[in-house]
Amino acid sequence: MFSNDVKRIGFACKYFHPDRSLKKKLLEEIERPLNERSTTITWLNRQTREVAEQRLWDIMEHNVSSLNNLIEFVGGLPDELRMVRLGSGILPAYTEPSWSYYWQLPDVRRYLETNLARVGDKARARDIRLSMHPGQFTVLASDRPDVVNRSIEEFEYHTDVIRYLGYGKQFQDFKCNVHISGRQGPAGIKSVLPRLSPESRNCITIENDEMSWGIDASLELADHCAFVLDIHHHWVKTGEYISPMDDRLARVKDSWRGVRPAIHYSVSREDYLVEHCATTKPNYDALLDTGYKKGKLRAHSDMYWNSAVNEWAVSFNEDFDIMCESKAKQVASIDFYNNMYQQNVSAWLVK
Repeated sequence: MFSNDVKRIGFACKYFHPDRSLKKKLLEEIERPLNERSTTITWLNRQTREVAEQRLWDIMEHNVSSLNNLIEFVGGLPDELRMVRLGSGILPAYTEPSWSYYWQLPDVRRYLETNLARVGDKARARDIRLSMHPGQFTVLASDRPDVVNRSIEEFEYHTDVIRYLGYGKQFQDFKCNVHISGRQGPAGIKSVLPRLSPESRNCITIENDEMSWGIDASLELADHCAFVLDIHHHWVKTGEYISPMDDRLARVKDSWRGVRPAIHYSVSREDYLVEHCATTKPNYDALLDTGYKKGKLRAHSDMYWNSAVNEWAVSFNEDFDIMCESKAKQVASIDFYNNMYQQNVSAWLVK
């Protein structure tokens, strides 16, 4: 379990080399040791079983190694920056019916049990807060039973990774976040929770989204699982820069049952709001009145380019850890941290 008394700022899924002027091949060589590899079901299905299984083994070895390297990098940052979301592709084709058997083979399970446990031990030793975020097709509140069943399988895949890492043993020692998304809404999530494993129920968090299920609907689940407030989603849905003192945030905090809560933070793309002043908060209604599209305001920026919005976001950090969702990954989150706390932490990988 991570320390509850550190105010963290984190980034999502991959290492992003700061110098984007380098040639693509060189960037890939630099980033590859810290980032996941993958494959496609189409490619696997075209191979002999022997060739496909060897590819899966090679990818598994690489992804476990890259995860270890990513944890090494994050563990070398200041305490306040030791927070990272892991990618969902660590074990590709895990829930694919044609290939799920592979991940249950004794040699494969032994490898994962041994090596992911070491990664988890390292993360705990360095007090790194970890999370995962199943993708958009994990819709636990769908009105289609087949989609719900597949979504449960996908969520439990993430939980298997969490178990291998040595988490899921207590409430919110690891965050695994989903949106409500489906037409069944909060009632759908409530009906699915008993079908999840105990470890999944320990880890699941629910996040408000920008199109359908907002804060008030999501808070209907606050007595059942932890709630992640996404402040950008709320702004896109309502135009409100919600205050850290808003009465609803007391329920958000309570849903974490004493564990330090987390929020998600992103801003609209700098190349979409290119003419907007970078020192004042965008006025949502004025943007829509002048032709800006709500759908495009959803998209995440590369960097945290607006100082006024950053000041609003960091005001939550007293009581919430902040997961930065930006295209430039740790480059953006560390720049945000440096600017807000007058620090000089490098976003580069130091060897």
